[in-house]
Amino acid sequence: MASDLLHAGLGLALLLLAGDSLVKGAVNLSLRLGVPALIVSLTIVAFGTSAPELLISIKAVLDDSPGIAMGNVVGSNIANVLMVLGIPALMTGIRTDECDTRRTYALMIGATLIFLFVCLIGPITWIHGIALMLVLGFVLVDAFLSARKHRRDAAEAARCAAPDATEDEVEGADPSLGWFKICMFLVLGLLGLPLGADLLVDASISIAREIGVSETVIGLTLVAVGTSLPELATTVMAALRRQADVAMGNVIGSNMFNLLAIIGMASFFGDIAVPPEMLRFDLWVMLGAALLLIPFVVWRVALGRAWGAVFFLLYAAYAGVLLL
Repeated sequence: MASDLLHAGLGLALLLLAGDSLVKGAVNLSLRLGVPALIVSLTIVAFGTSAPELLISIKAVLDDSPGIAMGNVVGSNIANVLMVLGIPALMTGIRTDECDTRRTYALMIGATLIFLFVCLIGPITWIHGIALMLVLGFVLVDAFLSARKHRRDAAEAARCAAPDATEDEVEGADPSLGWFKICMFLVLGLLGLPLGADLLVDASISIAREIGVSETVIGLTLVAVGTSLPELATTVMAALRRQADVAMGNVIGSNMFNLLAIIGMASFFGDIAVPPEMLRFDLWVMLGAALLLIPFVVWRVALGRAWGAVFFLLYAAYAGVLLL
């Protein structure tokens, strides 16, 4: 058991470090090649930060462990709402009255309902995967058009005060980064991701067998929480900086990408059976957690410390039900 926990921790650390390395290398390579920062933000950063979840799900499908593949995605979405938003709200509060994420939130609810329907008629095959990827394409195009309009309006408004400050900042961008370092970050990311996924999935399966719980439970807890750590770190920093739009957008965007891209791509490597217990309970918890955001997104109720405590306690209760 100790050896398996060590391997799981090592695999998780490798995934997080390799994912960060891949994002940094890809972002700087793209900007060096002249790709606009806006396109990089909407594609490379989004795909790169979800690379750990993608590699875990593909590895789990190839190993015939659909519980880990599905648990990773469903558990991450539940953790993103209840834990990733709950902890920073408990620390500092999130001023959701200062941001408008209603459009992207509506897209997330739509993606969640489509995913639920696909699960109910499962198993998820490559045909369903293509459908999910097409929905993702629609979401990305809509995000691109909205972001371009927002950027154009912001640039027009700021032209008189700061005519040169119209370029978006991209996480991971470093103008001083040389070609050698860019290539090094890319290589480390591409090598570390599959190795980390291999270690974490194999260790998780072994832990599940040793303690007598299902692979689905391990996917919903250990794997899901581990792969949600980057989102948690980002959201905590956004809350501390009073950037409510970043905090909410990070969670909403991550949840959509998990449902549409991760499972969509993983289905190309084999059919994904939906565990019966997930159909009875976890999928509906995921939907309930998503709907729980309605007051904070639609009516812009501030997500204060009291609500943060409620969210965190709800997640603790959910994890307790799974593990008991």
